[in-house]
Amino acid sequence: MVGGRVAEVLVNEVPEGVYLLDVREDDEWRAGRAPGAVHIPLGDLGERAGEVPKDQKVYVVCRAGGRSAQATMALNQAGWDAVNVAGGMQAWEQAGRDMETDSDSEPRVI
Repeated sequence: MVGGRVAEVLVNEVPEGVYLLDVREDDEWRAGRAPGAVHIPLGDLGERAGEVPKDQKVYVVCRAGGRSAQATMALNQAGWDAVNVAGGMQAWEQAGRDMETDSDSEPRVI
């Protein structure tokens, strides 16, 4: 964190196979997500933070970047190496990165 800002990366700078933490709500997650992402809604992160590995960088994403910035700041303050994905899943979708969903419909960001 520099000057009160959290570290950020652009969606096209997120490597394949990293620990990608999605902090959106359940309905947003179901509508469309990055393949391989791990879902812990922001409201649950405090009690579920132990599920997030501390031995690797954590990339944090939400819809537009606000909630993930909050989660990134909290994780970094608690000892994780976390970085915010700038623009969130909206930017991910706009960049044409792969997305998946549990349903038969086309993945989308809501």
